[in-house]
Amino acid sequence: MVDKSHNKMKNYNYKKKILSKKNCVSVVGLGYVGLPLSLLLSKKDKVIGIDVDKKKVSTLNSNESYLERIDNSKIREFNNKKNIFCSDFSKLEDSDFIIICVPTPLKKNNTPDLSFIKNAISKIKPYLKKGQAIVLESTSYPGTTHDQIVKNLNKNFKVGEEIFVGFSSERIDPGRNDNKIKKIPKVVSGHSRHCLEIISKFYQKHFTKIFKADSIVIAEFSKLLENIYRSVNIGFVNEMKMIADKMGIDVFKIIEAANTKPYGFRRFFPGPGIGGHCIPIDPLYLNFAAKKFGYDSKFVKLSSDVNFKTTKFVADKVISFVNKNNIKFSSVKILFLGLAYKKNLDDYRESASLKLFDLLRKKGIKKMKFYDPHFKNGSVPKKVFLVKKLSPKSLFHYDLVILMTDHDCFDYKFINKNSKKIIDCRGKFSVSKKVIRG
Repeated sequence: MVDKSHNKMKNYNYKKKILSKKNCVSVVGLGYVGLPLSLLLSKKDKVIGIDVDKKKVSTLNSNESYLERIDNSKIREFNNKKNIFCSDFSKLEDSDFIIICVPTPLKKNNTPDLSFIKNAISKIKPYLKKGQAIVLESTSYPGTTHDQIVKNLNKNFKVGEEIFVGFSSERIDPGRNDNKIKKIPKVVSGHSRHCLEIISKFYQKHFTKIFKADSIVIAEFSKLLENIYRSVNIGFVNEMKMIADKMGIDVFKIIEAANTKPYGFRRFFPGPGIGGHCIPIDPLYLNFAAKKFGYDSKFVKLSSDVNFKTTKFVADKVISFVNKNNIKFSSVKILFLGLAYKKNLDDYRESASLKLFDLLRKKGIKKMKFYDPHFKNGSVPKKVFLVKKLSPKSLFHYDLVILMTDHDCFDYKFINKNSKKIIDCRGKFSVSKKVIRG
C-alpha cells in the first residue's frame, strides 16, 4: 500500500523549502525580456542570467548594456551583488526557480517556431532536480507549456509534486516600461494548485500586483489576446488610412475629430506597417492553434494581412512618386527616417522600415540610406547603411525622405524645411505640396 501521507509530507517539504528562503533564480535568455527581468529579480534574489550568445554575456560581464534603454549602471549594480551572467547551463543546479525568456518567432511558412524553447528545455533538463520551479515567459499559443515542458518533465519527475511548472506572460513595452515592470500587473499560472502557490508567491516578492489565472492555457491565451487586440485595432486604423487616402482626406485629422468623443472610442494611430516581436507574430500563433481545433480565425488573420499590406501601400506611394517625376529607379535617392519598429527604441525586429527597404530593392531601387540616431554601424543588418548626421545639404541631396519612425530626437522643422519631398507615415508633418501621407 502507498503511504499517501508520506507523499504529501514530501510535497510539503519541497514547497516549504522553496518558499522559506531567499531564492536563487536562473533567467534563460537575456534578450529584450530576460535582461530587464533579471535586473528586477536581482533586487531581492540571487540571479543567474544565462544566454547562449557568448558575445552578449561578455558585454554584460564588462558592465556594459547592449540595450540603449538600460543604463550601464544597472548592469554594474547587478554584477556588484555577485549575480552571474554566463552561458553555463550547469549553474542551473543551484537554482530554485528557472525562468525561460527565449524568442518565439515564425518559420518561413508563418507557423510557430518553437526551436528556441525546445533547445532551452534540452539544455536545462540535465541539471534539473526535485524541488525546483520552471516558468515559461516566452509568448506562444495555448498548450505550449504543457506540450513542451510538462510532458517532457513528466518522464523524470512528478510535475506538481517534485517539480513545479507554470506560465507567466511578460508585459514589457520596450522603450517605455523596461525600468518599471515591477508596477505592471503580473499574470501567473501553474500546472497544479501547488505549482500556482509556489509561483505566485515568488512573483509577489517582485511585482506590485499579480493575477492568478485559473489555468496555464488561460494565461497563455490572455497574452495573445492582449497583443492581437492591438493588432486588430492597428489593422483597422491602417485600413481607414488607405480608404481616407483614396478619398483625398488626411486620416490624422479624422482621428483628431473622432478622439473628442469621451466614450466608446480609443485612439490608435496608423503607421507604415507593424514591427516588434508581438504584433506581427501573435495573430499567426493564435491562428495556428485555432486550426488545430478546426477553427479558421478569419478576423484575426485579416488584421495581420492588412498590417502587412500597409507596407506595400507605402511602397506604391514611393513608386508612384518616382514614376511621376520621371526618375530612373536605379538613380533615385531615398532616405529612411527611422530603422526601429517604433519610436525612441534601438530595436529593428520585424521593422516596417526593413520590409519597405526590401520591397523597394526588388523594384530596382538601390540608393537608399537610413538615419536613426538610436543605432550605430555594426548594430544593424549588413544591407543597411546609416547616415551619421543630417545637414541642409545632405537632406536636399535625397529625392525623397520617408518618415518611418517618429523618434522624439528628430528635428521635424529642420527636416521639413530642407527636404525636397516627404512621405510622412506618422502624422508629424502637415500635408502640403512637399508632404504626402504614407
